[in-house]
Amino acid sequence: MVAVVLSLLLITALAVAVVGVVAVPARRAGRRVLTRRGHATLETLRERVAPGSDAAAPVEVPERERLSA
Repeated sequence: MVAVVLSLLLITALAVAVVGVVAVPARRAGRRVLTRRGHATLETLRERVAPGSDAAAPVEVPERERLSA
């Protein structure tokens, strides 16, 4: 179990290092990090989660999408 946790920490550290090496200098140089689709997705998410709202609030699922048990 310790090996799994250490592996996950190592992978997370590697991901942060890659972002630091690639995205941060690109952003400082004025290049866009996200594509147009990425920006559109981000704006959609920002509209869904209003400032000060509870992001973990339950989401209503339409009747047709519910699983029948």
